[in-house]
Amino acid sequence: MIDLYGIPNCDTVKKARKWLEAEGRDYTFHDYKKEGVDAGKLVGWTDAVGWEVLLNKRGTTFRKLDDADKEGIDRDKAIALMVAHPSMIKRPVVEHAAGVLVGFKPDEWEAAL
Repeated sequence: MIDLYGIPNCDTVKKARKWLEAEGRDYTFHDYKKEGVDAGKLVGWTDAVGWEVLLNKRGTTFRKLDDADKEGIDRDKAIALMVAHPSMIKRPVVEHAAGVLVGFKPDEWEAAL
């Protein structure tokens, strides 16, 4: 089973969902803007891919943070920020039988899924 996490109006998530559907892949979608993501899930993802991959520092939400929140980010601080601000999680995140994918790269997805 494939679990896709993201925000429905995100263009990259839309592309990923279209790709999964075109490939005939069944998946479950989790809107982490509405449903949130618990710290335990983020710990698992950061263990799999690293917090540096998961934390979106280019987005508006991150850029609007106070400078103090942007400084000295480590794994625990990154997880706390992503729990408080789910839109800081790079999109999409896919959990599948063999691991976790972050972002949408069709070639990478084809090889992994």
